[in-house]
Amino acid sequence: MGQKDVYRFWAIFDYADDGISVEFPDLPGCLTCGDTADEAYEMAKDALKLHLWGMEKDNDEIPEPSTLHDIINTLEKNQTLVDIQVYMPPFRDAMETRAIKKTLTIPKWLNDLAEKEKINFSHVLQSALKQSLGLSDHRAVTKK
Repeated sequence: MGQKDVYRFWAIFDYADDGISVEFPDLPGCLTCGDTADEAYEMAKDALKLHLWGMEKDNDEIPEPSTLHDIINTLEKNQTLVDIQVYMPPFRDAMETRAIKKTLTIPKWLNDLAEKEKINFSHVLQSALKQSLGLSDHRAVTKK
């Protein structure tokens, strides 16, 4: 199954005195929580996007969601079922363009001179990498 733009899964909201825990029965390991129903809902959307993105990156098969009938009969008294739907394209773009920290080593004299000249190390490294790779935009690599 290829990537979809929209995914929809059932989440179980488990209400307790100390907050609401959230799990996705079809996606083991996709867990989150919140202090309020609104916060739990937003956290569930974030957790679902991140979990699905990770599965896509790992080329894991994303299961078809269970039916309402299959899950509703498993609920306990303090639990409710919530339909969570996520739109993936903007999330994928954000994950691909996020900044990551890299540690590198340069000679002290070069570091001192660059700092004296107020050189932006990140900008210079990005420009040099793009030039070395013959790129003008990250999408030239991610869209191949």
